[in-house]
Amino acid sequence: MSELYIRVAEDENEEPMEIPSEDDGTILLSSVAAQFPGACGLRYRNPESQCMRGVRLVEGVLHAPENDWGNLVYVVNYPKDNKRKMEEIDAASAVKVKRGFQKTSDLIVLGLPWKTSEQDLKDYFTTFGEVIMVQVKRDLKTGNSKGFGFVRFTEYETQTKVVAQRHMIDGRWCDCKLPNSKAGPDEPMRSRKIFVGRCTEDMTTDELRQYFMQYGEVTDVFIPKPFRAFSFVTFADDQVAQALCGEDLIIKGISVHISNAEPKHNNIHQLFPNFPGGSASLAAMFDRSQYQFPSSHV
Repeated sequence: MSELYIRVAEDENEEPMEIPSEDDGTILLSSVAAQFPGACGLRYRNPESQCMRGVRLVEGVLHAPENDWGNLVYVVNYPKDNKRKMEEIDAASAVKVKRGFQKTSDLIVLGLPWKTSEQDLKDYFTTFGEVIMVQVKRDLKTGNSKGFGFVRFTEYETQTKVVAQRHMIDGRWCDCKLPNSKAGPDEPMRSRKIFVGRCTEDMTTDELRQYFMQYGEVTDVFIPKPFRAFSFVTFADDQVAQALCGEDLIIKGISVHISNAEPKHNNIHQLFPNFPGGSASLAAMFDRSQYQFPSSHV
């Protein structure tokens, strides 16, 4: 039998690709997998019953139904575990894309010497990367510096590097922060932490750790006891945590929502009015674990 091409697609609604057959009219599974990585077989829709039928597979060789491939479009089969991994990879890729398009913000520069000019500020920060804007805030009446200013960079990576350290400007230590960020000593830990909502009781700390490790190094996982349908995950990289915030992810077939974790102890009783021991007991639990509630939930 001469070589012929079989139409194969990843889904019935997608454009098919032609896969070459062997001399005896069979198709090697390896030929299919070369175009559709992870493929474990083929199926097709029976024109008469409209039901899906599997193609016979023997020792890595796919045999035509009734010795004739016909003009049908054959759909690729994937193992369930492999499909799940592909979905997780897609989710990870989406987060990376999200991170890749992060925009820079105006950073506030605190503790500026009175003599520092905008040119001095620009000259200093240009050593880190391209500067879009600098401004020294001044008194409208006197024109004197108020001791702080603003700077903005072209690249997000430059902004991250600048915020992560202190700066000696004109002989004085200065700090750069996002204007709406808090200056508490635990801010670096809080920014690396996410709140995972809508968890189910059968999710374990090990399973959560294993799942989130696809995005970056996980340093801690915390599930409150008694179970309250949420958990906290802490990453080594704060950018990973921030990139995940706002996402809906699928864990063990359940859609969970990711948001920031921030301290809101004054409003704990609004979230869990029936917690055993009252809001004071719940607040104590979060103090001991160094975890806080997400601002979006208060």
